[in-house]
Amino acid sequence: MKDYIEERVMEVAKYIIESKATIRKTAKVFGVSKSTIHKDMTERLPQINPQIAELAKGVLELNKAERHIRGGKATKMKYKAIEG
Repeated sequence: MKDYIEERVMEVAKYIIESKATIRKTAKVFGVSKSTIHKDMTERLPQINPQIAELAKGVLELNKAERHIRGGKATKMKYKAIEG
């Protein structure tokens, strides 16, 4: 694996752990696709640093579990804006 990829993977992992960011938000911040972030976190990071991979995985699983709640809030705000 190339050095710049390893650096990006570690930076992304650090960002996700510190900010509890979603994959979508992280991809926007780093200017890469959601698929790249997902591959970095699920395939590359465990090879580079398994301990950090577990921390990042915990954050991503929490975000996935809360996803339906955020979607409901967004829909509620959308229709509130249309009414008002």
